[in-house]
Amino acid sequence: MEIKTKTDYLRLSLTDNCNLNCFYCNPLEKKHFLDSCEILRLEEIVRVVRILAGLGISKIRLTGGEPLIKEDICTAVSLFKKIDGIEEVSLTTNGVFLYDIVEELKRSGLDRINISLDTLRRERFYQITGRDCFGQVWQGIEKSIDVGIFPLKLNMILLRGINEDEILDFAKLTINHKIDVRFIELFRTSNRLKVQQNGLLSSSEAKEMIVSKYGGLLPEGNVVGNGPAEYFRLKEAKGTVGFISNLSKHFCGECNRLRMDSAGRIAPCLFSGYLYNVKGLVRNGASDETIRELLIDIIADKHKHNKKSAVIDHHVEMSSVGG
Repeated sequence: MEIKTKTDYLRLSLTDNCNLNCFYCNPLEKKHFLDSCEILRLEEIVRVVRILAGLGISKIRLTGGEPLIKEDICTAVSLFKKIDGIEEVSLTTNGVFLYDIVEELKRSGLDRINISLDTLRRERFYQITGRDCFGQVWQGIEKSIDVGIFPLKLNMILLRGINEDEILDFAKLTINHKIDVRFIELFRTSNRLKVQQNGLLSSSEAKEMIVSKYGGLLPEGNVVGNGPAEYFRLKEAKGTVGFISNLSKHFCGECNRLRMDSAGRIAPCLFSGYLYNVKGLVRNGASDETIRELLIDIIADKHKHNKKSAVIDHHVEMSSVGG
């Protein structure tokens, strides 16, 4: 079967567990996390990634849950970087554990880091995440800059009635720091619907606020990344501001990614409402060719669901499929 898709990017969730409890991601009530036996072992993940690399996947983003919870995270980065065809390995983290491990991550070959951070205020950080860890996160950001992890991106989820008064503060960071700040519209999943009672805070509103304060934004086309963000630069700023309009502006036709969760289930598209079980083949003695055939079908199936009219399955949670 001929592959016609340009899918070249895998978001790989290494765990569904997290050390934070952001109210729009994990429900505050008790959550069942996967047992260790349910999660793919590192050697199993490497096998699947190696086969995917043969099908055109060249970029991997490690996610969770929180990927820095994994004790073998640096080993994982090193192994993925050694796979023929894998050109880039990046990481999305909440940054709490970053300070102690970022140097080792860089030595292991990590190319880029995205840090999820919705506020620059300690008390509000606690209100959003349920943990008093803002100081640790900021130390991790500063050390990442010191060791030369570039580009370094901060992802701010736009939350009406909660953090829109910090949009200008985040934009200001890019003036004196080599940081790319990205403003992201809140993605609708079943749990997150509850926090949109005040309506969607759109990226266009954030952009208007920034333009009103700082003047025009200069289009920036040289930002390294795999996502759908539109990037701009404030005059003479060291970093950039980006806007991801996943609700107000559809970009399904531009999507180049697959998502595999820690249990070995692959989502060709968040809107497909369907997950393919690759772990079943891996653990039941299937050959590489058999696994390859399934992966070809998954990539082909991606095109069937890249439609504006698609409706997300309410069982799909961003915390388990890596955002």
